Amino acid sequence: MYALLILDMQVGLFHGPDKPWAGDALLDTLNSLLSKARKAGAPVFLARHVGPPGSPIEPASPLTQLVQELRLQGDEVIFEKIRPSAFAMTDLADRLKACGSQGVVIAGMKTQYCVDSTCRAARDLGFDAVLIADGHTCTDTPALKAENIVAHHNATLAGPFCRVVHAEHWHF
Repeated sequence: MYALLILDMQVGLFHGPDKPWAGDALLDTLNSLLSKARKAGAPVFLARHVGPPGSPIEPASPLTQLVQELRLQGDEVIFEKIRPSAFAMTDLADRLKACGSQGVVIAGMKTQYCVDSTCRAARDLGFDAVLIADGHTCTDTPALKAENIVAHHNATLAGPFCRVVHAEHWHF
């Protein structure tokens, strides 16, 4: 069984001053994955990246809340993380094992940070990691356009770190 893991789809990242590349398409893809996971009975996990109390991204900050556009039903496991990898200093690996997941389907934000490090960590921890090629995004940087960052990570992570699959071809 595979679990769905959606990373950091938070108000501050998604609706912040720097708009993510292909954001509307990403929301459609994530909602489609949520629907597929539910129909298959696959567990769904959502990570929220938070900072220390008093920071702009403290746990109660409106910036760390999940975006309203995700069609959540309340049966998802929502957890906080403080490192780029969703596995670092969390009980995600134990939760995945407890629900019988041998693999994890990874999507969300931001490509070059949390998506990248979570894909690498999942494989290191013995999970079959699947990155949804059209299921992650980021914003432009001074060095690269977001579209190029996404393409680069899809190419770099494919093989040694995860399988890269387009959402339309993924079935839980």
